[in-house]
Amino acid sequence: MQRAAALVRRGCGPRTPGSWGRNQSSVAAEASAVLKVRPERSRRERILTLESMNPQVKAVEYAVRGPIVLKAGEIELELQRGIKKPFTEVIRANIGDAQAMGQQPITFLRQVMALCTYPNLLDSPSFPEDAKKRARRILQACGGNSLGSYSASQGVNCIREDVAAYITRRDGGVPADPDNIYLTTGASDGISTILKILVSGGGKSRTGVMIPIPQYPLYSAVISELDAIQVNYYLDEENCWALNVNELRRAVQEAKDHCDPKVLCIINPGNPTGQVQSRKCIEDVIHFAWEEKLFLLADEVYQDNVYSPDCRFHSFKKVLYEMGPEYSSNVELASFHSTSKGYMGECGYRGGYMEVVNLHPEIKGQLVKLLSVRLCPPVSGQAAMDIVVNPPVPGEESFEQFSREKESVLGNLAKKAKLTEDLFNQVPGIHCNPLQGAMYAFPRIFLPAKAVEAAQAHQMAPDMFYCMKLLEETGICVVPGSGFGQREGTYHFRMTILPPVEKLKTVLQKVKDFHINFLEKYA
Repeated sequence: MQRAAALVRRGCGPRTPGSWGRNQSSVAAEASAVLKVRPERSRRERILTLESMNPQVKAVEYAVRGPIVLKAGEIELELQRGIKKPFTEVIRANIGDAQAMGQQPITFLRQVMALCTYPNLLDSPSFPEDAKKRARRILQACGGNSLGSYSASQGVNCIREDVAAYITRRDGGVPADPDNIYLTTGASDGISTILKILVSGGGKSRTGVMIPIPQYPLYSAVISELDAIQVNYYLDEENCWALNVNELRRAVQEAKDHCDPKVLCIINPGNPTGQVQSRKCIEDVIHFAWEEKLFLLADEVYQDNVYSPDCRFHSFKKVLYEMGPEYSSNVELASFHSTSKGYMGECGYRGGYMEVVNLHPEIKGQLVKLLSVRLCPPVSGQAAMDIVVNPPVPGEESFEQFSREKESVLGNLAKKAKLTEDLFNQVPGIHCNPLQGAMYAFPRIFLPAKAVEAAQAHQMAPDMFYCMKLLEETGICVVPGSGFGQREGTYHFRMTILPPVEKLKTVLQKVKDFHINFLEKYA
């Protein structure tokens, strides 16, 4: 190699006119010959391979953005290239991304965010004074009066104060301490952080984490990543996906043979199942957690999304407090909320909070230390969370428009929940429980034996096979129930109810037509 390089350098000196091309050519040829004589080195093996990577990361699965969504992306690219399909667009009904499905942002929230992002607008007469007042308060609490600065790891102090005040109002006067509030990058960040600090031990003493089945796949993904033990408890599909404490007892007793059950996760309202827990159910769960010495995680990001007139959201924090000091002073509880769901649909801001009560003082220090490693959650997301917990109030300039927009979003979701339930239940071979809350349907699909055999031949779960065919034939992207967990021998899919009403009707009709044809094909 050195000789070849020297030859090339030798050919770079000054040349008389007419000699350059000949001499350069001969030197390059000689250098090439030297290189050919030297055997090629084989490429060094990669340090990071599937065999050498972290096995816990490899075990992580997240169905909401899994194989079916990758396939949807491929189909979208094919449509862009002009490849003909039996449809003209892919409808992504796989994820609860409200604004991607056409929901309009809440005006007041975006006004305050605009003012915080570009403070020169504070002098503009186009913005209402109540929006300016909130923006000034947020900016004054930020370093350099800018959203672009870091905040404290636990979050901006005045925003944590506003979150605590919101919780107190929501829960009818039950006090909330700003020191127990931690602002997070969406609710997911808070959930994974708390689980990270909870998981310990090895062998039979490894932490067991109880999760509902069906579940939101974040939980199983984080459990896999942390190499914890997943302990399934099954929701009662025959009883509108209710949570039964006897099922919790079965799960915890069986788990004690191989792990140390230490955490109980609750999703209320449910994702993907849409059930809203009664107060009595929540009391039973809290008593069970107290009895079994379990740390409670209450995922309450859909607390504004309750549609059934017979249902009402009850926060675990409120019920815990009202059960008396024996419970309220002892049961450790982390509750989570987010800007992404509800009526806001501000998924992209990644705003969220968690309230953690009855945490050991020394553990509180460890939690803050863990949070400090990621410096702070996005300050813009913190600001968005502040607007959610500190909206316009009666007498303020923006109150009427804010209330009108909020009621419109939630009213439309309630109509779409009922529409979806009714239309699915008109289809032979599909059964859909009432959508009491959240923003998804999770219908059960009854698949013929031949369809199950065909899925096995393709090495797919039967409902994955069904959902893949639905995508390929209609362009509708939904998530198979196997990605959320389900009882053996049952099959489901999750579909968001977020599309506009007319598009949702089209989607439901296409699913109906596909399902009937699917049943005929595999009868």
